[in-house]
Amino acid sequence: MDVMGMPPQQAAGFWTGLLIVLMIVLAFRVVAARRKHRVLFGDGGKEPVVLATRAFGNAAEYVPLGIGAMILMSLVGAGTLEIHLFGAPFVLGRLVHGFGLKFGKGPGLGRLVGMILTLTALGYAAFLLLFAAAIA
Repeated sequence: MDVMGMPPQQAAGFWTGLLIVLMIVLAFRVVAARRKHRVLFGDGGKEPVVLATRAFGNAAEYVPLGIGAMILMSLVGAGTLEIHLFGAPFVLGRLVHGFGLKFGKGPGLGRLVGMILTLTALGYAAFLLLFAAAIA
């Protein structure tokens, strides 16, 4: 697949598809942790379940914003490159952060790098969308 030759909407679809796969993986981690620790609802106060649940919850808080940003970017005229310049660090940030939580609650390197990538990508999208609105 030629990711640079695709139209912006298809690029947004590509990154959105990866984000959906990430959400599914994180959801399965919650289910696996609950089964392993025999927790039927919530986290049962078990640290591995708490961490899996927070990794999923944190992604659930940021992923819809990222998907919405990509959709709007493609609608206001952002090019394929701009979508990829948002999508790549955003997806990487969500991956690094989600799996960084697997190794403990503290402020680890994975969580830090993940949030820096996520927030930088969102700031980039905000700039592009505000610029597009200003010149419209």
